[in-house]
Amino acid sequence: MRFQDDRHLLQVIDRIVSSVGRRIDDSSPMVDARLPDGSRVNAIIKPLALDGPHLSIRKFRRDALSSDDLIRYESANEAMVELMRGIVKSRLNVIISGGTGAGKTTLLNILSSFIPPTERIVTIEDSAELQLRQPHVVRLETRPANIEGSGEVAQRLLLINALRMRPDRIIMGEVRGGEAVDMLQAMNTGHDGSLTTIHSNSPRDCLSRLETMIAMASLDLPERAMRQQIASAVNVVVQVSRLGDGTRKLLQISEIVGMEGDVITMQDIFVFERQGIGEGDKVLGQFKATGIRPKFADRLKAYGIDLGAMLFSNLGDRAPTQARGGGHRW
Repeated sequence: MRFQDDRHLLQVIDRIVSSVGRRIDDSSPMVDARLPDGSRVNAIIKPLALDGPHLSIRKFRRDALSSDDLIRYESANEAMVELMRGIVKSRLNVIISGGTGAGKTTLLNILSSFIPPTERIVTIEDSAELQLRQPHVVRLETRPANIEGSGEVAQRLLLINALRMRPDRIIMGEVRGGEAVDMLQAMNTGHDGSLTTIHSNSPRDCLSRLETMIAMASLDLPERAMRQQIASAVNVVVQVSRLGDGTRKLLQISEIVGMEGDVITMQDIFVFERQGIGEGDKVLGQFKATGIRPKFADRLKAYGIDLGAMLFSNLGDRAPTQARGGGHRW
């Protein structure tokens, strides 16, 4: 099916955005909105779009993926899933790092499913995408400015308000600005077990981006003070990536150990080792434990979670496998 012309497409865009209380015209030529079924819509028209109006609709699965799907699609192995389950249950603070389309929100959904149903959860998102199944969930969503440029409610304001709502857990869809300061403060002041995502290409790059976001809050904190905040607040960074063959994989599970001088120290617990390209340009590789027992293992044990020493041994790794193609897109 095709649109008849630009005018036809513009009419459709206008009907979509007006149904959610928004408008699009020459004075406001961009719209980013969420439909009642959860789909995200972005529309941009002339004069910003030189070739005419453009409409993008991002639809999401109605049935959220589970931890079993991670194993079935070979996005992680059983030991990694069990480790992440223990990390969430023992209330460690986790950042999921990855590029656009890597599956950060999907993994955040899966990790949040490990939260006990007795806990009160507050979620904060730019556009509501999380699908939590627990009974005590409060969902907050930002609001953009109106035509007059007023009425905007940013993530930072919602986070400050969430701290007054007595949450057991705070889940932020994505950290992208000055709210990083308040998120780290919350992690450091009793709201442990918090989860969020960030756009970055590696765990080390994730920490650098956090420093940049703290600087965006205009608090003029010294570099060492910023790094101390990050090192004391964040416990684990999970790196996800969309590989060249379209598969998503957990490339690293890294623990933040502390500070050495002015440098934040990290250690990898699990990594994905690439070992070449197979038939049909499929990525070959294997998940491998580094053999390092994490510092938080004692905390897991205090919560009654004994993962066993063999979980962190690299003796039982599988032979290289070829990532599957087909219907495993997150």
